[in-house]
Amino acid sequence: MTKSIDFYFDFISPYTYIGHKRIKNEGNGINFIYKPILLGGLHKLWNITPQAFIEPKKQFMIMDCEMVSKKFKIEFKFNSNFPINTINLMRGCLVLNNEQLKKYINLIFDAYWKNNENISDERVLTKVLAEIEMDISEFTKKTEEIEVKEKLKKLTNEAFKMNIFGAPTYVVNNKNFWGQDRFEYALEELNSTS
Repeated sequence: MTKSIDFYFDFISPYTYIGHKRIKNEGNGINFIYKPILLGGLHKLWNITPQAFIEPKKQFMIMDCEMVSKKFKIEFKFNSNFPINTINLMRGCLVLNNEQLKKYINLIFDAYWKNNENISDERVLTKVLAEIEMDISEFTKKTEEIEVKEKLKKLTNEAFKMNIFGAPTYVVNNKNFWGQDRFEYALEELNSTS
């Protein structure tokens, strides 16, 4: 049986980008199941003010992400367009096939947190979608479907019911590990049941 870890994520989070890169670099042999959520919606459910709206926390987050990325040899640039609305991008995770989805997640994360691109700009999204062989009009049509909108809401509400309050969150054996710096703890929990 393949070992697996659920990975709750939103493209808006720089720490989730770091967590994603650590999965790619260090998660060999483990199946990470990416669970898209809307971090803004989750914060509203918990009545949390995001770090981006508290200036000292935002400045610390920028410095911290740069420091952590350097430690793990991850290319990172804090995006000059931060924060943006990721709702359509997160819905996009629900309309792609498995191979497209893996590429899409990586391309969107890199565009935003490595290449300093504005991923809410249609031109940037069109370029990303071309790399996974999807037309932007088809993508937009699918992300506007009621079922897709409801599915993202449902995933976000399920995360809330599981006491998830931020991203990234790794879930192993019904235990939550919040933050990219809990990556090793999630692995230890997974290996403790093998």
